[in-house]
Amino acid sequence: MADTMQFDLVSPERRLASLPVSAVRLPGAEGEMTAMPGHAPVITTLRPGVLRIESPEGTSEFVVTGGFAELGGESMSVLAEKAVPLSEMTRAHLDELIEDARTAHEAAKAAPEVEQNLVDEAAKLLADMEALGDHMSL
Repeated sequence: MADTMQFDLVSPERRLASLPVSAVRLPGAEGEMTAMPGHAPVITTLRPGVLRIESPEGTSEFVVTGGFAELGGESMSVLAEKAVPLSEMTRAHLDELIEDARTAHEAAKAAPEVEQNLVDEAAKLLADMEALGDHMSL
């Protein structure tokens, strides 16, 4: 088994990372998950949280608001809805993300004949974004 795997993190705005890594801890929709070289192939959705990359150069962290991760034995790609290096995250930026989630939740609640699961998903996104701020101590 190889010591590293290729990792790519992209968002609609830019490519944030493309490097060999030894492990990636990601906020999966079903819970935290760590992927290492040789991991069984899987595709999973992401919830808001901190994605941590361990590479030969050191550890990097990114805030993601959701998206998808595809793992293969020798590579991993993360397509994030929004992603920001943790070192660049400010309270103002987090407040903007929380307000976007709050607006989406209010719109889902106000929409006529909206499926309840969409309202629940919007409420979960809002709760996750608020918890992210507490976790990051911003």
